[in-house]
Amino acid sequence: MSSLADLPVATHGSLDRPLRIGEIEIPCYVLPDETRVLTLRGLHGALQMSHGGGQGGVRKIAALMERFAKKGIDINDLAVRANHPIRFLAPHGGLAATGYDATLLPDICSAILKASQAGALDKRLSYLAQRAEVLQHGFATVGIIALVDEATGFQEIRAKDALQAYLEKFLRHELAAWVQRFPLEFFRELYRLKRWPWSGSSRRPGVVGHYIKDLVYERLGPGVIEELEARNPSDGKGRRKARHHQWLTEDIGHPALAQHMHTLIGFMRAEDDWEAFKSRFYRAFPKRGDNLQLAW
Repeated sequence: MSSLADLPVATHGSLDRPLRIGEIEIPCYVLPDETRVLTLRGLHGALQMSHGGGQGGVRKIAALMERFAKKGIDINDLAVRANHPIRFLAPHGGLAATGYDATLLPDICSAILKASQAGALDKRLSYLAQRAEVLQHGFATVGIIALVDEATGFQEIRAKDALQAYLEKFLRHELAAWVQRFPLEFFRELYRLKRWPWSGSSRRPGVVGHYIKDLVYERLGPGVIEELEARNPSDGKGRRKARHHQWLTEDIGHPALAQHMHTLIGFMRAEDDWEAFKSRFYRAFPKRGDNLQLAW
């Protein structure tokens, strides 16, 4: 095992600036070679797995991946990666920390969801699928690297056009033809929660546009709503020349929207009261910069 003097010292990150996805907090750091790492304890906490220190803690995730492989789930090299953690020192010093390349967590979540869909997830581990879905939503809208950079402050020294480059991939330069992107079920659930009579008509109260902006576009990713408002401005009377989703790209923007809508509708189905739904959804997927409400 390497001595402390041989270990890399993280350049960015601290315990009081964890990566946050809804209520989930994961300590994260950036190493001198710009590798973004999540701590082992943070990884366990994110997945709601009991934490075990040392090699036993490392084996928890590797063993889970190996169990999936035995049930026919394609895990690629996840078991190998889970068996090879990164040891490093935090910027403030102290004992050596154990962590993983941050890209491991999205891949673990993908494997968990594949196992769940294939019926290969034991009932006692069903909570993992729910946790993985919340985490994966966070990764789909921004990406694990961007989340770590924001949490650690490393984004402040990245290239100034990094956000613009992201938006260039998320948003197209020219309008696409209109295609139905919002499932009818979303509107049915909205009407049910608001206790409005449902007729199936495409004519909806003007406030529905406000709810779509709040629940969807303001939570899709950093800078997305601001750029959409700039490209697709209102005429001052609430009318726009196109729907916001017509500006989303096929390869990144639309899949992110579809994933968001799937999760949003799931939250809506789970509640019978509009305010209860909003409270739970806001806590799970806050707007960037929002303060989380205290737990009940």
